[in-house]
Parts: sequence; structure tokens; C-alpha cells
Amino acid sequence: MLAPEAILFEPVGCLAEFPVEPFQEIAARLFHRRRQPSKSASRYYWHLLNLMEAAGNSRCGQRGPVPGGMEELEVQAVEIQAVDGASLYEDVRPALGELKTMGVGLVIASSLCGTAVARFLQVHRLEEFFLRVWSRDNAGGVKAAPIRRALEGVKPERVMVLTDTAEGIKAAKSVGVNAILMMNEPEEARKLALRGPAGGIVSLHELPDFIRLLAAQAAP
Repeated sequence: MLAPEAILFEPVGCLAEFPVEPFQEIAARLFHRRRQPSKSASRYYWHLLNLMEAAGNSRCGQRGPVPGGMEELEVQAVEIQAVDGASLYEDVRPALGELKTMGVGLVIASSLCGTAVARFLQVHRLEEFFLRVWSRDNAGGVKAAPIRRALEGVKPERVMVLTDTAEGIKAAKSVGVNAILMMNEPEEARKLALRGPAGGIVSLHELPDFIRLLAAQAAP
């Protein structure tokens, strides 16, 4: 594995702990899914993305009805509620700052709508760290679509995607990039390790050292 030129981040689960209830509300109202208990907002979020992908409903932030009768602006409003209820991990800003000084390109590749992503970056004062920002709106889809758009001008083998779910690993592999497992839950991480991520970290504090190790291994 080569040292990456760029690292892609999905805010949900990788930069912050999100509440699960807003995503459950969207699934219930948009796809008539019964609200079931879930301890992981990330896993439920990716479940919602699967529903969106299957329905062909990949965009939000525009007026007009979508399947299920929920207005797209209502979807956007609920996603903003999710952003407002999210708790940024304490190691995010130090890790991003260190990675930026190392010359690693940092990119948001998210399946949230553009307004929600912009709100997240603004609320947590993270705009300065990211070279580019892809959402499901400007990427034209969910899951692999934002990752694919983020690869423009970069070789896939020189890109890493940070993810904490099986669906995230699958999306990364589908476009030929290396998935790095964010091990938020030890028991779940052991299961996800069987899906063949390129590596794993327990904390974002470990990410700069991981990149340095890859660079040292690649040096002649």
C-alpha cells in the first residue's frame, strides 16, 4: 500500500458521533420503514443510503415531492438536525491540522446533502482543512458516487477512504480505493476486519503516524 496523496472523509461516524433519530425519521417518512432501535447512527445512515440508492432518490435541497410524499427540503431540514446534534470527536482538529502540514490532501466525500455538509463544516470550523467538498448533490449520487468524484485527477491507489461500516468498505472497494477502518466499536471492528480493509485505526491521532509508516515503507 502506497502513502496516500489524499484522504477522503465521511463526517458521519468518522469525524463526529451523529444521533440516529434523524436518519430513522427520514427512513420512516420517506420509505415507510418502521423505526427500530439502533445503537449505531453510522450503520443506520448507510442503511438509509441503500434505500435512497434503490429508489433513485440521491438528491435533496430542491423543492418538490419525492417517493413517500416527503418534500426534499424536509429531508434537508432533518439532515441539518442530525448535524446540529452531532458531537465532533476531540481528536479531529489536531489530526486534520497535522495531516495538512504533512501535505496530504483532505477531502470530504459525503452522502449527506450539500447544505448539511456545509453546515457541519461551518459549525465545527473545519472549512480550512479541506481542499474539496463533495456531497450527494454535487456528486450526483450516494455511497460510491462522492468517492468517485473525489478521485478526479488522483490515482485511486493513492487515495484512502476512512470508514467505520461494512457498507463504507464496500463502497471504497467498488471504485478501487483503500478503505481504512475507523474502529469506533471494538466488537464491530473485529467483524469488519474480516472484510479486508487496508488498515485500521482506533483514533484519528493515529492517522498521521500511519501515513508516515506507509511513506517510510515505500522509500527506496
